[in-house]
Amino acid sequence: MSGDTQRMLEVFLQEYEKLKDEQAQRIGFRDNLLYFTLGVFGAIISFAVSNKANYYALLVIPWVCLILDWTYLVNDEKITAIGKYIRLTLVEKIKEQTGNTDIESIFGWEIAHRNDQRRRRRKIEQLTIDQITFVFSGISGLIAFWFFSTTTSLDCPSSLLD
Repeated sequence: MSGDTQRMLEVFLQEYEKLKDEQAQRIGFRDNLLYFTLGVFGAIISFAVSNKANYYALLVIPWVCLILDWTYLVNDEKITAIGKYIRLTLVEKIKEQTGNTDIESIFGWEIAHRNDQRRRRRKIEQLTIDQITFVFSGISGLIAFWFFSTTTSLDCPSSLLD
């Protein structure tokens, strides 16, 4: 292997390492976002039920759901894009440099973990959890506000009457 080929391989491997670091960081952030979301919901609900005048806080939940879900989806898309780049672009660059055409021998895990027989089921389960967390929670906040506002007389803040 020539010196130029060796240097290019080193560059590609460094790129791979940096991409995997970013991917791991985004996965951690995305996964922790679910816990953060639950904490925010708990804080809003706790505040809302502490006093009947605070029921309006329940109207914040759909907005929180929208913002946090958007952040979740953007990170998820970037995680997927990094994996796709590694599998389709970086592997091809390395194959060109080395002449090795066996795709499984170059970053095999990037390809192998996508061939799991339970992958489709896990994806459906994850989608279900995401829908419950971000969509159902927002709708539940609206329903809870509607329920509490129709069963109790809410005092409108005087600043809204001016």
